[in-house]
Amino acid sequence: MSDYGAKVVIVGAGLGGLTMAILLEKAGIDYLVLERSLNFQPLGSAIGLGFNIMPLFEQLGILEDLKKISKTLESTAVYKDDMEVIRNVKLKDNKVLTGYDALILPRMELHALLLSRVPAEKVLLGKKVLSILQNDSGVMVRTSDGMCYDADILIGADGTYSAVRQSLYKQLARDGKLPRTDTEQLKVSHTSFLGTTGPLDPKKFPKLTDSSSYCDIVIGTNRHETWRYFTVPDNRICWRVDIQVESTAFEDNDTFRSSEYGPESALLIPEEWRSFRLPINGTLGEVIDATRPECISKVMQVEKVFTTWYNTRTVLIGDACHKMLPNFGRGALNAMMDAVSLANALYEMPSCSPKYIKAAFETYYQERYATMESELTASQHMSTVMAGQSRWDSLIRHMMLNIAPKRFLQKDVEYEASYRPQATFLPIVENRGTLPVKKQKESKKYAALMAAKKAVSL
Repeated sequence: MSDYGAKVVIVGAGLGGLTMAILLEKAGIDYLVLERSLNFQPLGSAIGLGFNIMPLFEQLGILEDLKKISKTLESTAVYKDDMEVIRNVKLKDNKVLTGYDALILPRMELHALLLSRVPAEKVLLGKKVLSILQNDSGVMVRTSDGMCYDADILIGADGTYSAVRQSLYKQLARDGKLPRTDTEQLKVSHTSFLGTTGPLDPKKFPKLTDSSSYCDIVIGTNRHETWRYFTVPDNRICWRVDIQVESTAFEDNDTFRSSEYGPESALLIPEEWRSFRLPINGTLGEVIDATRPECISKVMQVEKVFTTWYNTRTVLIGDACHKMLPNFGRGALNAMMDAVSLANALYEMPSCSPKYIKAAFETYYQERYATMESELTASQHMSTVMAGQSRWDSLIRHMMLNIAPKRFLQKDVEYEASYRPQATFLPIVENRGTLPVKKQKESKKYAALMAAKKAVSL
């Protein structure tokens, strides 16, 4: 329990919601996590963890455990579907610059690691949110099982089709306070099929035994598909196929049905994909066959940064307020960085009065909104380079992957590595690389607490 008695309800036990829970646990702020699923399914592909999130994991004491279930990502290569190499980028030299290796692992294993750090009694399953009601005194969440949960603060970490956002926006629309841009329907730009195989035969795929990992991306010539795969521990492959679609709008209420999991998704995979070649001498069909049907998911991909992230006592993080295509885990990483920024702001509140809650939410918003607009632009640019099928897209891809100088790629690393948010209420991890890091604002509250503890010990 925090010194001002705050109670927080987090809706959504994904990567962002669990990171938020761990941070609140460390900060001493009371919380409860509500998750709509009855169980956690082994879904998804790989997630890449870059340099900007590593100090946080070190702070939280999970970096060494993370390394045990990951591989070091040392290279990424882009191919045409005839196996001609377009570009090969080596990543291992970045450790000197940043102090950390880039890691890659199955998304479901990162989720399990974060979940293990949250007390079991703090995560309630089967809690589908029906509505929220809030005023200056508090916020109430009503769930489909007939239960109601009261809190001082509600955090919507429930993904692209956030029930918290939908309920909040309905209230704001009724009051005439919702910006027009937030009333626009989401638009699908890609459909993705994802999966993670079981252990593969290293004799058939000898590169899988390497201690390091690699990401190979194949851009189909005269096709709408781009397929990629990532090698992960235990001779497994995480794979993904992205299909460009004509931009299609749909209602939020329909989007809970936009992802299809399990055997149904496996049956939807076109037969022609089975012959798609891979640089490891196999085919996509062989990789799909090595993936249990219940581990295959189909996801409709959208891109949007919402304008409204909070109101009264409710605030959104992650895909609930900004959604981008899943290029090397950017969406998940930004959800976790949202959690850091918001946790720091909540920690500084002297009380749970509406005045201080609004100030905390605004601090978080100002820190993250501009960054997410830039991230969306970068994601869209990456999507064009890696998956665009028009002649113009092909020209841009050729320029970026064949002509762009090494210094251009280096600047991208410098940008990513410079922003490394950490919890201000925990001991700060010093910069371990040669690149400079943006300095965070220190917590006066934490400094005073440490000074008081030191005085008592003398």
